[in-house]
Amino acid sequence: MRFALLLCSALATFDASCGTFPTPGRPVRIVVGFAAGGGTDVQARLLAPGLAEALGVPVIVENRPGASTMLAAEEVSRAAPDGHTIFYTFSGTFSQLPHTQRSVRYDAFHDFAPISLAARGPLVLVVHPSVPASDVAGLVAWGKAHPGSLNVASFGAGTSSHLFAEMLVRQTGVAMTHVPYKGAGDAAKDLYAGRVQLMFDSAASALPVVRSGRLRAIGVVAAKRSRWLPDVPTLGEQGLHDMDLEGWLAFFGPANLPPEVVDKLGAAVARALRSPELKEAFAQGAYDAVASTPAELATLVRDDFDRWGRIVRELGFTPP
Repeated sequence: MRFALLLCSALATFDASCGTFPTPGRPVRIVVGFAAGGGTDVQARLLAPGLAEALGVPVIVENRPGASTMLAAEEVSRAAPDGHTIFYTFSGTFSQLPHTQRSVRYDAFHDFAPISLAARGPLVLVVHPSVPASDVAGLVAWGKAHPGSLNVASFGAGTSSHLFAEMLVRQTGVAMTHVPYKGAGDAAKDLYAGRVQLMFDSAASALPVVRSGRLRAIGVVAAKRSRWLPDVPTLGEQGLHDMDLEGWLAFFGPANLPPEVVDKLGAAVARALRSPELKEAFAQGAYDAVASTPAELATLVRDDFDRWGRIVRELGFTPP
């Protein structure tokens, strides 16, 4: 027994299971699969100071953009399970991309340890003012009266914005031309200019331009109305089904992360999210700051993975 204790002490800086997490002075890395300045990056940087205060070590954000977060996911999946490398990512990494991309080289359920949910926020169906529609029925009527006039933008083939657009076409019967972009920013620019007429955009980016009158919101992708757009009905209220899959962001570690390390990280996330200043900062981006247990997050991943799998099969989507 004495030898085992001495060995554990000697290896403490390398083995988180010895109960030494976090290693004093060693930073915790939050890996983000998007470039600096994007919404996910901003949220991670807002969370970092609170995590650092709770853990007692520096917390830094490292951007690993590329392949719709798949490169970052692969990096984290290969990291040492010591708690010093964690992943902050959006729901699509685990619930959509495994169904829509052939190049996924990670397993959503075996290569990661769920830690905690951090934020929830819906997508919003927005149209350019040149389309005189205030709801889905109006959009369908105008689209059928002007065949070939509706171009729907997306963040890229296989993304949630694309899949929701395909669902809209399938359920309403109105013809639209899909125009994929390399990211949300490029798609939004063409939407503002009227080169495309509609898009499923994040509430965070849609809200300011809707309030300015440059775009019109005609539906929310959520189970209930958004508190930021209370007068805009959900798509479910307008007769569409499976249009309630709200987006979320959460923390994950590599597989085999010791339970006590998961607990420490989860407690740190929950503490950071209790900050009124952080809640307000998230709300400015149209997100609710909300924590969860690892088990709750694991259930959420599984449920969304299964639902998106069914939707992708029903759409007949073929991964590029």
